Amino acid sequence: MASLSTWCRYIRHKLEYSFSLSWKSYKRGLISDRELYDTVWKNVFQGKLTYLHWNKGEAMAPTIGEQASTLLVRKIPIADPTRLAATEGYEMVSNDEKDEPFVLEKDQCWVLADNDKLKPKEAKDSRLFGPVSMTDIVGRVIYSLRTAVDHGPVLNSHYSMRKDSSLLEIELDVNDMMKNHTA
Repeated sequence: MASLSTWCRYIRHKLEYSFSLSWKSYKRGLISDRELYDTVWKNVFQGKLTYLHWNKGEAMAPTIGEQASTLLVRKIPIADPTRLAATEGYEMVSNDEKDEPFVLEKDQCWVLADNDKLKPKEAKDSRLFGPVSMTDIVGRVIYSLRTAVDHGPVLNSHYSMRKDSSLLEIELDVNDMMKNHTA
């Protein structure tokens, strides 16, 4: 059973997430007061801050593992630029002389696979598909299940892991992950 302080941190994270999702729309007049409160109410009392994702491939090794994994992903309203290879304003230069250098535009980022042993075309990252919109980054992996005996939290920054600890304690259900796991 989670402690009261863990539940308080968890509720605070749900409130932060809910308000950050809808605050921009509210400020621009796209949603009413009532819609803002309804969104927050729904997310705080009915929604979860995590979802399951199935991963296959070597791109995220060694962080997640080379074999198929079921991942617990924390929903994030805004991507943390410190975990990205490059963000807007960075000049991107290719090792291939045929490619012209370019600068990442507003709200664009460059993502790279964790596995530096892969060739660029094998990595399934920005070297293959180009810049990514910051709004397309919707989560951070916080737990990886590779097998029934090989699973655990993913090593993120100290700050992120501390912030994610209450979510893991409240929302992590390894049995549910096992039911959905296909190796």
